[in-house]
Amino acid sequence: MSNNKKSLKRQINLICEELFVEFVAASLYGNTLDMQKAETILSSIAKTRKNYISRISHPEPGMPASMYFKDLKLKFSKEVLEIIDHINNL
Repeated sequence: MSNNKKSLKRQINLICEELFVEFVAASLYGNTLDMQKAETILSSIAKTRKNYISRISHPEPGMPASMYFKDLKLKFSKEVLEIIDHINNL
């Protein structure tokens, strides 16, 4: 595995860890906690992490690597922003 793939996996893991920390902070210091929303957010963080980590190791065949990873990063960023919105609305 190339160093770039390892670095990308590391970055995704760190971002997902930060999302989890932000979720915990928001849930501890928020007014009330809707357990169903909380479970949904935690689940989405875990699924996002798992999905993007596995996609790094299995790029789409026939697509140039640079284009594939650029698209992967854009989609990951979009999902992270959606999760942040959900955390902010707890």
